[in-house]
Amino acid sequence: MGYTIAEKILMNHSGKKSISPGEFIEAKVDVALGNDITAPIAIEEFKKAGFKKVFDKNKIVLVPDHFAPAKDLKSANQCKILANFAKEQGIKNYFEIGCMGIEHALLPELGLVLPGDLVIGADSHTCTYGALGCYSTGIGSTDLARAFVDGKIWLKVPPTIKFVYKGKLNKWVGGKDLILFTIGKIGVDGALYKIMEFCGPVIEKLSMDNRFSMSNMAIEAGARAGLIAPDEITKKYVSKFKRKAKYYESDDDARYEKVYEWDVSDLEPIVSCPHLPSNTKRVSELSNIKVDQVVIGSCTNGRISDLRIASSILKGKKIAPGLKLIVIPATQKIYLEAVKEGLVEIFVKAGGVFSTPTCGPCLGGHVGILTEGEVAIATTNRNFIGRMGSPKSFVYLSNPAVAAASAVTGVITHPDKV
Repeated sequence: MGYTIAEKILMNHSGKKSISPGEFIEAKVDVALGNDITAPIAIEEFKKAGFKKVFDKNKIVLVPDHFAPAKDLKSANQCKILANFAKEQGIKNYFEIGCMGIEHALLPELGLVLPGDLVIGADSHTCTYGALGCYSTGIGSTDLARAFVDGKIWLKVPPTIKFVYKGKLNKWVGGKDLILFTIGKIGVDGALYKIMEFCGPVIEKLSMDNRFSMSNMAIEAGARAGLIAPDEITKKYVSKFKRKAKYYESDDDARYEKVYEWDVSDLEPIVSCPHLPSNTKRVSELSNIKVDQVVIGSCTNGRISDLRIASSILKGKKIAPGLKLIVIPATQKIYLEAVKEGLVEIFVKAGGVFSTPTCGPCLGGHVGILTEGEVAIATTNRNFIGRMGSPKSFVYLSNPAVAAASAVTGVITHPDKV
């Protein structure tokens, strides 16, 4: 009996010669990640238990990205806890504002996560790195505290569901649309505590940025991780990094709990309507949905390719009167690229604002909170009730092209119509 990519990585990190879904294992981690919300709790638990030194100062990553630059005294204190702990422990990979970015864009950009790694992060969207063919999953702060101690974690081996995408993607359709389409088909619990393995001819042609968008939202279907087998596109992406990657692919006779196959040739941009990512419709099915705010950014769609798509639609145009357009690059590197390429000027001349990297409005933190009755369309990953502010506000999820087109017209719009 063969094994999936996920099972092979877990075997490699647990020292086991065989593995089965449902089995509990103790595994060594390559990276343990925390942010300004979750890491302070882990640090407190680590210290309360009497430990003095972390297991490996080079395998811990701390990124203050959710409420940074600090929006109030409480968030300033949270960030300070990270900064102090990093200094005490000599943690190399602590990223202060000015050099940081949204964690799930920053870590792949810097080569801190690579194919074959086992990565844990006290943030649900840690599954993003599965796009590289590594096992990455979200954990709680107390699990992170334990990993700080000895670099290990207990895991229950999940079963794997295989998703095969066939056909050819239409213009304006990308990884965000594929994952929204998938979640719309299987529901927000369709992959509960399972692995989603994305494959097929469409995935093989997908850029790394689009792959990151897909794996990022695996958690929105309840999955522990969303993996894509490393290929030449992956190898080219990681070729500039010094640390050696390990490339795994699933065996032909690997065990899958279920296999879905879809021809996505007729797919058009997909929009998730309030208040669940699974509440999806084709953009052409929505008409006269007036929006008050457009957010382009986040760990799902704040990469330079996303900003290029949005700017190509907004260039030379003005956003609808009374609408708020907020554009947030995911990292400092992307910020600089956007400046050099003239994208920032396009956004500002269109009537938008361009922010420093932050998770900001995605979780109702800052830089664009919705009040009662307001409607937003965002390239973020979650549209639960109250996610972006008032529980009486409404969040639609889309790709960057739909978001930019909607900013021009003031209603949810297909990019072809702008």
